[in-house]
Amino acid sequence: MSADRRPDRAPVQGRPGDPRSRAKPKRNAAEALLWLIVLLGLMVLALQGTGYVKLFRLQEQTAAIVLTLIGLGLAAAALYSYLQGLKLKRTLMKLAEQQRMRRPVTLAGAEESEGDGTGEDDNPEERIRKEQLKFKAITEERQRLARELHDAVSQQLFAISMTATAVKRTLDKDFEKAKRQIELIEEMASVAQSEMRALLLHLRPVHLEGRRLPQALEALVGELSQKVPGMAIVLDMEPQLKILPEAEDHLFRIVQEALSNTLRHAKASRMDIVLRRDQGELRLVMRDDGVGFDMEGKKQTSYGLLTMEERVHEMGGVMALRSAPGEGTEIDIRVPVLMEERDG
Repeated sequence: MSADRRPDRAPVQGRPGDPRSRAKPKRNAAEALLWLIVLLGLMVLALQGTGYVKLFRLQEQTAAIVLTLIGLGLAAAALYSYLQGLKLKRTLMKLAEQQRMRRPVTLAGAEESEGDGTGEDDNPEERIRKEQLKFKAITEERQRLARELHDAVSQQLFAISMTATAVKRTLDKDFEKAKRQIELIEEMASVAQSEMRALLLHLRPVHLEGRRLPQALEALVGELSQKVPGMAIVLDMEPQLKILPEAEDHLFRIVQEALSNTLRHAKASRMDIVLRRDQGELRLVMRDDGVGFDMEGKKQTSYGLLTMEERVHEMGGVMALRSAPGEGTEIDIRVPVLMEERDG
């Protein structure tokens, strides 16, 4: 935020030139006159009922006029009291709702707490709809992880178990065949290990837990570089990038998904991740030197690629995918510069 911006201050009550300071005496005078009419009316009614009104020698027409004025005064007083009470009730309800909906601002939820200034987030139905969508997304992600654990890791472990059983039967009879089976077990165990590492990426927090994107990406790449020594992960990121928190969450999750796909399918020896500003846009490029794939069929069936594309669209950006069998894969993402305003 700019340093020269200051919060607007409400005009001080009673300050010369303030319209509210002029309106207040007028309102008080009107209220006093109204109550005076009511009190006079009550006095006339009391005198009329006790017979003392004759002392004033009022004619019947005069008394009727006075009583009519009294009735109008009472009706006006009742209407004024009702409107004031209704206004006060609405104000109290609004204050109570604002107090109830006030939430602490965190890095991960800053966009939810601050809103967009339109008041849309104050709508309970809108909040419920967002929570339902969030719960649905979490449920779908869990179901996907369960399917992948069954389809990938579970099948690999079952194949390892069956091959190990076969090794015991062939070890004495055909040593060369048993040797090939052991090598197959080693290969399948390596694949299962890569699958597990990739799936564990999805179990990481979606948000950055108080860290900024550069620190989170450096920690992620450093950890994977130690756990996957067979693949070099090179991170090239512009220093001092200050991106909006909501955009940081999307970009971090996109990098997680790309790393997961590379670990599981690419059989790559190197992966490059580049995050820089480029001609008024924020550009994220991820490429590997793996086996690649046929884009005609893969993109339509890959949940991970579809998820990345949805996140890019939510940021108002575009995603380009380039791959071919034997030529690796490159994901090129461009989004509008979602930068935080610097102080000063």
